[in-house]
Amino acid sequence: MSISIRLDKSIEESLRQRLQIDGVSLSDFIRDAIREKLGRAEGEPSPYELGKALFGRFGSGRDDLSSRRKTLLREKLDAKHRR
Repeated sequence: MSISIRLDKSIEESLRQRLQIDGVSLSDFIRDAIREKLGRAEGEPSPYELGKALFGRFGSGRDDLSSRRKTLLREKLDAKHRR
């Protein structure tokens, strides 16, 4: 089967960049996208569904790690190199 679609310039550029980075052909990329979409429609679990029981399971108990990551890293590095 042959299919033609029209894409906005920005989508086309993004697609071409992605194809070049991944090193796949346009046909392979589109076939994979269609398979993925059909799989989701048939009830195949998404990557999120497969892993959601694990997300946050081994938390540190601290809710500031992402917002203070640079400060915390600097403190650790300073302490290590203070010897």
